[in-house]
Amino acid sequence: MAYRLWSILEEMQRDYEWVELSHSMNNDSPYWAGIPEGSVEVGKVVYDWGNPMLECLIQTFKFPGQYGTHIDFPSHFIHDGVGSDAYGPQHLIFPLCVIDITKKVQEDVHYAVTVDDIKAYEAEYGPIPKGAFVALRTDWAKNWPDMNKISGIAEDGSENFPGWSLPALEYIYTVREAAANGHETLDTDASAEAAKAGDLACERYVLGLGKVQIEVMDNLDKVAPAGALLVAAWPRIEGATGLPVRVYAITPKQ
Repeated sequence: MAYRLWSILEEMQRDYEWVELSHSMNNDSPYWAGIPEGSVEVGKVVYDWGNPMLECLIQTFKFPGQYGTHIDFPSHFIHDGVGSDAYGPQHLIFPLCVIDITKKVQEDVHYAVTVDDIKAYEAEYGPIPKGAFVALRTDWAKNWPDMNKISGIAEDGSENFPGWSLPALEYIYTVREAAANGHETLDTDASAEAAKAGDLACERYVLGLGKVQIEVMDNLDKVAPAGALLVAAWPRIEGATGLPVRVYAITPKQ
């Protein structure tokens, strides 16, 4: 007897690449500088081998919701925004579009993706489909896990990194009706855009729409620009404004 979903899975395992898009984390992994010191304690042993009650090992994990590769829910920035409770299994898989601006970032570390960049992508690969996850490739993931490099710390102490522009986000959400977006940097907004607005206006816009985003992604250079799927999963913790996320792509072989 044949079962369609089993056949599809067999085909995906045989004919496609499965690419990890999340970073491995430990006690030394970088996170946003505003999070208080002492917020991370990963893998503390609380029940060790040799206990007469039961021979096993148990650890505890303490970390902010916005830690490592993570998903942000609207309540992260929006007072009455929904949190993790509002998202179910139907929000775990998306068509994946990867917008590559690496060459422009090499010329300008502050580069913010433009609507023209996205239209150029669409001219080559077709329109971004409704319900897509749109990821911004900058190759900034190569700076992981160096905190100063991933933050783009300059000699004057300023942060300098690429990212999204507000018009680009407005285009993917209002014109193309994307479901979510993601990027390799710690923040949505290119640092120059954030400085100009005096706020993380791009992130606030995304979350204000009731959308989600995934930050600090990895390996976008190993994913086809179009035609892949993104799969994300996170702990089912009630009321979370953000959570570390395991995210991967099922992509045509390149």
